[in-house]
Amino acid sequence: MARKSLIVKAERTPKYATRHVNRCKLCGRSRAYMRKFGVCRICFRELASVGRLPGVKKSSW
Repeated sequence: MARKSLIVKAERTPKYATRHVNRCKLCGRSRAYMRKFGVCRICFRELASVGRLPGVKKSSW
């Protein structure tokens, strides 16, 4: 879980556009962020296994 202060800081508009930090919409994690879905890899896996991401299904072989 990310610190609340870092989440709030990321929500503000930065002084320069390159300082923008992508964070997960659910947990606030900054690493392993997937742009297409707007969540981190951990939340992505949870949502995909439950079936809440359209067009994504769990792979098995």
